[in-house]
Amino acid sequence: MTLRLDLHSLQLTAPHQARRELLGALLLEVPDSAIHTLMGPSGCGKSTLLAAIAGTLAPSVVFRGHIWLDGKRIDPLPPEQRRVGILFQDALLFPHMNVRDNLLFAVPAAPRTTRLAAVDRALDEMQLRHRALADPAELSGGERARAALARALLAQPRALLLDEPFSRLDAPLRLRMRELVFNTLRERRIPGLLVTHDEADIADPTRVTQLHSNN
Repeated sequence: MTLRLDLHSLQLTAPHQARRELLGALLLEVPDSAIHTLMGPSGCGKSTLLAAIAGTLAPSVVFRGHIWLDGKRIDPLPPEQRRVGILFQDALLFPHMNVRDNLLFAVPAAPRTTRLAAVDRALDEMQLRHRALADPAELSGGERARAALARALLAQPRALLLDEPFSRLDAPLRLRMRELVFNTLRERRIPGLLVTHDEADIADPTRVTQLHSNN
């Protein structure tokens, strides 16, 4: 699986104002198992670019370009058909669901026994079996991060976007989660695109793109 982005521009629109360019031309290719890092100042459009790939852009942002995943164009598709996962700074677990149900929500349609078995495997992989019935508010920071990763992977993404997912973790936990996420992507041969301000997060120094603000 390869994620390929051919961006012509990202433009911000506002009523009665000229369009403002957030990002200009950019060409990225992320093969399977690779993790490409996007860096740049706040407000330069890093997270907006991830939203464009995921298909969740705000109506005020105009994307001009093409996005391919595994050789197929996905930019015309709605988000739910793109098979692109995303991890944010916050775990964003549903507060009214326990951990097991949060994970079950992400599993594609299948017989319930099949879906539950997939969730149980994910709980074991992330060492969360003992927290399956816990509410998200009861989890530690590391447990929340692992639950969010498990949920993203259960959706069977063909690419994973990482929007500063380690930034709110303390240093020891940040290191462990970084290793867990990167190793998981490599083992599953999933291309990853990481946004970060911290050079320590860079997975591969040969795969870094520095973005610049057009403000």
